[in-house]
Amino acid sequence: MAAPALGADEARIATGYNSYGYPGLIDMPVAKSRPDGELAFTISSFAGQTRNTMTFQLLPRLSGSFRYAVLDKVAGGGTSTLYDRSFSLHYRLVDEGRVRPALAIGLNDFLGTGVYSSEYVVATKTLGRRVRVSGGIGWGRLAGVGGFTNPLGVFDDRFKTRPQRSFGVGGDVETGQFFRGDAALFGGIEWQATDRLRLVAEYSPDAYPRETPAAFNRRSQVSLGATYKLRPGIDLSLRYLYGSQLGIQITSTLNPKDRPNHGGRDPAPPPVLARPASSDAALSWRGNIEERGALRARLAAALGKQGVRLHGFSIDGARARVAIENTAYSQTAQAVGRTARVLTRLLAAHIDRFDITLITDGMPVTELRIRRDDMEALEHDLEGSWKSFARTHIAAAADGPGPTPERYPRLDWGIKPYLSPSFFDPDDPVRADIGAQLDFAYEPVRGVEFSGSLRKKVVGNLDTATRVSNSVLPHVRSDFTRYDKQGDPALMHLTGAYYFKPGRDVYGRVTLGYLERMYGGLSSELLWKRADSPFALGLELNYVKQRDFDQRFGFRDYEVATGHVSAYWDMGNGFHAQIDAGRYLARDWGATFSLDREFRNGWKVGAFATLTDVPFDDFGEGSFDKGIRITVPISWLTGEPNKDGLSTTIRPLTRDGGARLDVDGRLYERVRPLHKPALRDGWGRFWR
Repeated sequence: MAAPALGADEARIATGYNSYGYPGLIDMPVAKSRPDGELAFTISSFAGQTRNTMTFQLLPRLSGSFRYAVLDKVAGGGTSTLYDRSFSLHYRLVDEGRVRPALAIGLNDFLGTGVYSSEYVVATKTLGRRVRVSGGIGWGRLAGVGGFTNPLGVFDDRFKTRPQRSFGVGGDVETGQFFRGDAALFGGIEWQATDRLRLVAEYSPDAYPRETPAAFNRRSQVSLGATYKLRPGIDLSLRYLYGSQLGIQITSTLNPKDRPNHGGRDPAPPPVLARPASSDAALSWRGNIEERGALRARLAAALGKQGVRLHGFSIDGARARVAIENTAYSQTAQAVGRTARVLTRLLAAHIDRFDITLITDGMPVTELRIRRDDMEALEHDLEGSWKSFARTHIAAAADGPGPTPERYPRLDWGIKPYLSPSFFDPDDPVRADIGAQLDFAYEPVRGVEFSGSLRKKVVGNLDTATRVSNSVLPHVRSDFTRYDKQGDPALMHLTGAYYFKPGRDVYGRVTLGYLERMYGGLSSELLWKRADSPFALGLELNYVKQRDFDQRFGFRDYEVATGHVSAYWDMGNGFHAQIDAGRYLARDWGATFSLDREFRNGWKVGAFATLTDVPFDDFGEGSFDKGIRITVPISWLTGEPNKDGLSTTIRPLTRDGGARLDVDGRLYERVRPLHKPALRDGWGRFWR
């Protein structure tokens, strides 16, 4: 049960990140959490080892961390330098009360090689306005000094012994080690000396068994530290560790909920024009063909200024039917709101209902029925956005008005910069290419699109990688370095696609051509998604052939049929779960499990894991495919309307097992943003 907040006493003491990148002191944890949704990036270095960690506060109580550590000198590592990847979870069980301390539990390195493997339970209590103390019990690496018999042994003798874990490739979740073996106590104290300066002292039971004495001599279990807030979101920490070493840490934080520019810079929407205010359209409406054509042209021009493309338009008595394509806004509701406002200004006074159909790839997805009287009545209402949502009828679109004569054919093209990063190559953990990318899309008729993308590198070092794949599986992805070396310029994709609706809630796609960087062929997909349902089902079938390394028009001699059955679940609060089960590019069978959190401004942070019938030993280091993916919307950075985003996937390694075809245009990501849950979440932007 949650306790009342501690107010100013707690607020004056900042919760920092420890050297492992999760909420803590110096090396030890605390029973506190960071703000919900926060992303933190920490770089901590001492005694020849550097820990680079990304931590995401998934929920108000739960945070997850991915860590990439470089250890120059490690006993038993087999090499002079060890590059280690690990994951951590930190969960706050109990909030702090007036007497009761906060309580948290955590797993460190539960999905890695086990170098940092440990578990803990920690309590934290605030004393006065600027002092906070923490103490806890740890297992595994946190029981190296001052250990004692595991108190959990009173429940089961198996808790008294911690099974040996081989110093190996990682990837297994060693649940048999959790909270097993000897335990030890740890603790620390924090003093918020000023609003910017926090001083820390801690006692750590970590014996650093792999680093001592190879990397440093441990003379004490007490460490001291100071953290100074350089500016909001940037902290610098200096430390004296284990009686012999100086350390430094830089921490950078951001929260997708907060805009860096504290507001949008998009133009103000046109005001609602209430009837019977005079307008040219209301003065002499006759409804003949010439007048409808002129009105359609004026409407297309007005919507174009608002970042909305007119797809179709018709008038039936007192009802106006408008089909639109949102070309600018990450919140579809904002495009709908601006469309409705434009309609109040251009349509005759007798038109009292707007039926707005949302179109993607020529397919009608969702229809919104808005009464003009409601627009006029709620224009200045303080709760107008939610009242308007309650009065708006939203349903799946059977069909919208037919496309206007001006809509097809259409050619769009543009040149933009690109950044292609590569992470975790042991020879050079960070590589990247920067260059120019030409994109084009040609739509001759409704639902048909020919598109392509061509890249030319300007500067970068992806082609300097020297490692070659030794995978025993078909090399479906692990030869990526050869694509980097030979693909300049590179034809990233060149396809023809047909999008269609075989049923009211069913969407289809057929794509043919050079589908992605490494594969070409035929890809098809069907998706069932009801507008009022949080669930969706999909089926994807592909027959593809591997492309030449130069990414021009040739193919290699590897071909494969793949396919997946997919289940999607909108869990609410921005969380989306997905399961894809089927056959992968290496002809292995299995499933991919994904969980993403999407913020209302378009930010996405998620994780995935793929398990197939490929044995862990055949897969190699990492045991199975897994990773973290992040999408940052351009509009969040610039404050201006833009539907594009910067996306990256952080994988510990690129392997062949569990590799899936990467086709642009999968239906769920195109259809879902136009359905009711997403519209509801963005309705606050309806009036802006």
